[in-house]
Amino acid sequence: MSKYILAIDQGTSGTKSVLFDDRGAIVAKASVELTSYYPEVGFVEQNPDEIYANVLESVRACLKSAPTAAENVAVGVSNQRETFLLWDKSGEPLTRAISWQCKRSAGICERLKGTDAEAEVKARTGLIIDPYFSGSKLAWLIENDPKVKDAVESGNAYFGNIDTWILYRLTRGASYYTDYTNASRTLLFNIHTLDWDKTLIETFGAKGLNFPIARPSSFRFGASDFEGIFPVPIPIGGMIGDSHAAAFGEGCFAPGEAKATLGTGSSILCNIGSEPKTSKEGMVTTICWSTNKRVDYALEGVIVTCGATITWLRDQLGLFESSKETEKMAQSVEDNGGVYIIPAFSGMGAPHWKMDAKASIVGLTFGADKNHVARAALESVAFQIKDVVTAMEKDSGTPLQKLKLDGGMTSNRLLMQLIADLLEVEIVTIGLAEVSALGAAYMAGLEVGVFESIGSLRSLHTEQKVFKPGNGEQIKADHEVWRQMIDKHC
Repeated sequence: MSKYILAIDQGTSGTKSVLFDDRGAIVAKASVELTSYYPEVGFVEQNPDEIYANVLESVRACLKSAPTAAENVAVGVSNQRETFLLWDKSGEPLTRAISWQCKRSAGICERLKGTDAEAEVKARTGLIIDPYFSGSKLAWLIENDPKVKDAVESGNAYFGNIDTWILYRLTRGASYYTDYTNASRTLLFNIHTLDWDKTLIETFGAKGLNFPIARPSSFRFGASDFEGIFPVPIPIGGMIGDSHAAAFGEGCFAPGEAKATLGTGSSILCNIGSEPKTSKEGMVTTICWSTNKRVDYALEGVIVTCGATITWLRDQLGLFESSKETEKMAQSVEDNGGVYIIPAFSGMGAPHWKMDAKASIVGLTFGADKNHVARAALESVAFQIKDVVTAMEKDSGTPLQKLKLDGGMTSNRLLMQLIADLLEVEIVTIGLAEVSALGAAYMAGLEVGVFESIGSLRSLHTEQKVFKPGNGEQIKADHEVWRQMIDKHC
């Protein structure tokens, strides 16, 4: 009987459940959309119960198409990283889940910048003080919600990123863990000691709050029958933040190997080995991935808005019915027609870090049409990746040799070619959109012995799609104009 690993990839826009065999091949998958809520300008939330139900629905749908003889031996979880919530001792949520996209804590961040706390945060966490990370939004809740404040001070509040929440619910409160990658995104976790930092907890006013036990990404976190979906409890052997899972799934096992995930936002991670390094170019230092034998660190460039720009053009402006149409639309015009999109819908991330910036479409004329706008949207993704890669090269002193890409947007061949032309390096994809799920499956498989070692994973998914750089003069010139637009409008 073949052995299978179920991977759950809980993202911002929905949950994917993917069943992998012991060669890393997909045998079944399903996806269910998830709703976000916007109660005020700059506020982004999700319903914790809907997230959990979303996970179960996705798992059910996936297993319906699974082989009848499948032996499910482990579960791995990857998740949207900085989104978090609080719950009480009974497991009832005290808040909605506060999304990584939420900017409610911008004022708190400004208050802390320029103080001793700013240097402490960077030294201990590798991060910068920004609403993108959950610590400042946790402080906002404590300061603005009396119910939350009372629960924290009385010791009746439990903190968790989405991985912890899913695990807690699946095990009916028996397991209260997170992994190092998710913990490292909170502004509250010391990436040197690999533990929650008391100084930072006090800095953000969270003294008294309960935090999950942090462990490597490959670890026996607990077991669950998924509310009766499985006849017996299945071990949950892997938990890891989605971008980190993608780096592991792409095979970024050694220093200098980099990947970019193209999702709602984007994360570019470059493995820097066993020691953390401080960035001077607007990158953050984070934990890349970890097993019980090693912890690898990474430099990361966070792009706040990537595929979300395409979604906005579809849902809010109605320029097309499916995101897949953008490739053909963009190819129908020779260039962007002088149209540029500054995708600062939730501010600009690395290396600009202008989180108070607003999005705009500039350069519109009567000669511009929706095809130019679609092309400008795709180009904005390439431009942001170029800026992050340039900053990473300055930090590391080493030119990028190859970039591995994953995520749904990798199916857009025009975008892949634009990135290759702009970066002047080969762009590689493994032809698998579910790379975050694959990384989570690898972690779980290592824990239960399906995969012997990290080295053995290199023999899997050797087929690659390669985009070689071509004539990039036009896209390079457009990037220079776009940079000027950023300086002018942000």
